[in-house]
Amino acid sequence: MKLINALTEARSSESITLYELLSQLGGLNGLRPSMPPTLLGSKQEEIPSSFQGYVEHAYRENGIVFACMLVRMMLFSEARFQFRRLKDGRPGGLFGTEDLKILEKPWPGASTGDLLTRVMQDADLAGNFFGTVRGRGKSKRIVRLRPDWMTIILGSYSEPKREIGAWDLDAEIIGYVYEPGGKGSDETPQFLERDEVVHFAPIPDPLASFRGMSWLTPVVREIMGDKAATTHKLSFFENGASPNLVVSFDKDMNPDELKKWLETFKENHEGAANAYKTLVLASGASADVVGSDMKQVDFKKVQAAGENRIAVASGLSGIIVGLSEGMEAATLANYGQARRRDADVTLRPLWRKMAGAFSTIVDVPGGAELWYDDRDISFLQEDLKDEAEIQHKEAITIRQYVDAGFTPESAVAAVEAGDLNRLVHTGLFSVQLQPPGTSMPGANGSGGVPALPSGE
Repeated sequence: MKLINALTEARSSESITLYELLSQLGGLNGLRPSMPPTLLGSKQEEIPSSFQGYVEHAYRENGIVFACMLVRMMLFSEARFQFRRLKDGRPGGLFGTEDLKILEKPWPGASTGDLLTRVMQDADLAGNFFGTVRGRGKSKRIVRLRPDWMTIILGSYSEPKREIGAWDLDAEIIGYVYEPGGKGSDETPQFLERDEVVHFAPIPDPLASFRGMSWLTPVVREIMGDKAATTHKLSFFENGASPNLVVSFDKDMNPDELKKWLETFKENHEGAANAYKTLVLASGASADVVGSDMKQVDFKKVQAAGENRIAVASGLSGIIVGLSEGMEAATLANYGQARRRDADVTLRPLWRKMAGAFSTIVDVPGGAELWYDDRDISFLQEDLKDEAEIQHKEAITIRQYVDAGFTPESAVAAVEAGDLNRLVHTGLFSVQLQPPGTSMPGANGSGGVPALPSGE
């Protein structure tokens, strides 16, 4: 009961120690990095630095953020889970067991792709994905936990009675607390053991020991700028695709006449429906253009630069996302290079970290590790061609080693490990290496097979 009361009255922070939790000094705002204020005088609404803020003001309202996240989710969700054998510290082949069933069918009607889509979505928006397993038998399923309702509890198993801070040398995660409905809700907080929770945080927060950071955080300004540019474009067309005007009047004009004149002017000249009409002024009025139109500010390049920065932060190339800057340089060679770059630099590291995170809820066989299988992903088919060429060259090398008298097993091991010290020789040599008249080692007990007489 004390734990529940402490959570109910807790303030916000990244993660809390057990001591702080019991002292009612913890919190839930670990997924809300501080954000600088908007520029003075800016009319662009600031994006709240929270999970819900990123969802409402970035993911749902910005087409570039949505496009980058959509491509990340679609590509990331193509992988499958497998186990990978380990031998002498080196990775081997992939295999599967029944223990992977929970990842293949995470909840009723869902597949691994559905699970990974949610994993990437939460990691992108909150910097963290949390999940746990509920039920038994046929009802066993993975439950997604809303990231901004989670609290990381820190402590020390070696010194449980000592106060532990987030940067203490003995600090480690001892559990998580989940508050359905968020801080201040009437729902009872639930404590989860460390081994019950999947915690995927692909981008570490440098000011925290265990939580992650959203890739949206560094480019919030770019997102706000892109939204402002889109708003400017919309306003430009809503106002009849014309620049701003300042209309001046004679100083002696009667206020009532001025008011009536303005009403008539707005009715006949404002809005897209009145675009391209001839502007006629009277009563000593004159019109002057103020500000810059889209051509003068080079609108396309200005907006494209912001789009490119957002794509770079997402870890994807503009040509892969389909942004204008990327498509201008789109060629078959450029696309292939961009695809290879995104796969090697972004996707594979994400899959590797994802496999490590989900190993907490899967029974991993001895001598193996939880891994990912990307062999059936069409986006990476060009990589498979490269792998086939490498395997062909390796097969030639193995054949040469065997022809030279090394055992097939040691030849394969040496090529896989890149270590020639693993080669084991049989003592037998290719006949081309035998001088004329030399006896070859045999199995007849006489120590060898007599050489053929010269000329026979």
